[in-house]
Amino acid sequence: QVQLLESGGGLVQPGESLRLSCRVSENIFNFNSVGWHRQAPGKERDFVAKINVGGVTTYTDSVKGRFTNSRDNARNTVYLQMNNLTPEDTAVYYCAARSYYSNTYAYWGQGTQVTVSS
Repeated sequence: QVQLLESGGGLVQPGESLRLSCRVSENIFNFNSVGWHRQAPGKERDFVAKINVGGVTTYTDSVKGRFTNSRDNARNTVYLQMNNLTPEDTAVYYCAARSYYSNTYAYWGQGTQVTVSS
């Protein structure tokens, strides 16, 4: 059973930074991409960023230039560096992995809360 474990969430003030980590229980090369999604209170879960097996990253427009997705293959870990956070970034952030044989993210972590408030 694939497990993804997020960490690094917390409470920060606007303009501050956080780094989320997602550790995958298997060899990270078993997955075509690992992505981040977030769900704000009362809203649907939305795509934030992803990084594929070749290290190519994709971001939703609202985080471009502020968030950076990276991976440490030796640690089977993906990171989301979030800078210049705003209250609109407040959400539960989920890590998810997609296999080579699917167009959807089949494996999800339990989520980590990010709260941006003054």
